[in-house]
Amino acid sequence: MIGFIDCECIIYDTQSLKEKRAVLQRILTRIKQKYNVSISEIDFQDTWQRTKFGIVAISSSKVQTERELQNVLGFIDSFPEIERTVTMFEWL
Repeated sequence: MIGFIDCECIIYDTQSLKEKRAVLQRILTRIKQKYNVSISEIDFQDTWQRTKFGIVAISSSKVQTERELQNVLGFIDSFPEIERTVTMFEWL
C-alpha cells in the first residue's frame, strides 16, 4: 500500500529564505533518519514563511503505512517553529 501526504505548513520567525531552509533542512534530515519515508518540499520554495511537504510511505498493509505517516505528522507537530495547516491523504 502506498500512502501520500500533501502537508502545508507555516514557519514562524523566519526573515529570509536562508533561515527557512535552515529550519527545513533540520526537520527533513531528522525525519529521514528516524522514519522509513520519503519527504521533500514540493511547493512554496520562494516564500519565507510557508512550505508544502510531500511525504510518501510504502508497506504491505494500509494500517502499517498509515501508522508510519501519522508518526511523521506527530513528529512535525513537535517542532515549535512550524505549524501544520492543511494536510491531505491519498492512497494508491
